[in-house]
Amino acid sequence: MKKAFAVLVTASLCIGLARAQTTDVLIEVDTGRTAGVFTKSRVVQRAILAKPAAPGDAALLYFRGYPGIARIQSTADKAANLQPFMRMNQRLFAEAGIALVVMDCPTDQWGTGGGKYPTTCLDDYRSSAQHADDVRKVIARLKEEHGISRIYIMGHSMGSVSSRWLAKNLGTEISGSIHSASMTAPPRSGFAASVVGFPYASIAAPVLHVHSEDDSCPYTPYSTVKEYAGENLLTVRGGTPTGDPCGGTHFHSYGGREEPVVRAIVSWIKSGQTPRVVGE
Repeated sequence: MKKAFAVLVTASLCIGLARAQTTDVLIEVDTGRTAGVFTKSRVVQRAILAKPAAPGDAALLYFRGYPGIARIQSTADKAANLQPFMRMNQRLFAEAGIALVVMDCPTDQWGTGGGKYPTTCLDDYRSSAQHADDVRKVIARLKEEHGISRIYIMGHSMGSVSSRWLAKNLGTEISGSIHSASMTAPPRSGFAASVVGFPYASIAAPVLHVHSEDDSCPYTPYSTVKEYAGENLLTVRGGTPTGDPCGGTHFHSYGGREEPVVRAIVSWIKSGQTPRVVGE
């Protein structure tokens, strides 16, 4: 009996590991634009697709937090562009057959890379029809070459400027949008000013807001999100915060609650259902 049980456990672990495996694929699409006064270099939109060994029909397009620009050159850039709560729990998406797609800004929005604050890929681009068109090209590639039929958009912190405008501008072209630790109080630089008073009623596809009630980042107060999110809010309680209050290991990014948050997101994508509170 013990031997049989050991064999069963080993087999189950092997199956679980196999299901959790992904193949990382670099996606690069031509935006049709050129940049540069003299060189007129081709502007491309890149993303990294983590395709599960047993893929389903859904993909989650993830827009990272600060500094917002991923600068993707190869699949090796995937881990550095996932906030810790997402990076630590990638297997949960793979096990559910959900393709995780790490999105970048197009190369004409990369800027110089210097300075304390990003100077490109800001609100004027993220709120634009051009941003939606660039993302459409990635979506088309996912559908044509990878068998994806359901597209979800997710933005965390700075990335939530993109997720909200894309949810509005893509309408029913997507199956849903997730807005995590959303910026609602712009810093002095003015970034995220475009989402103050955002018309959430104009979003056609289902919406999920995810936010820690203890978020102490001054640009992402929970109280504001609670006011507009209504029944579409997943509240995260407690955790073990460390470091910068706006960083990847604090309440802002669900420190100590990483796995249950991702499990709730996976549940919402798979079934449209999620607990109202994580961490009780």
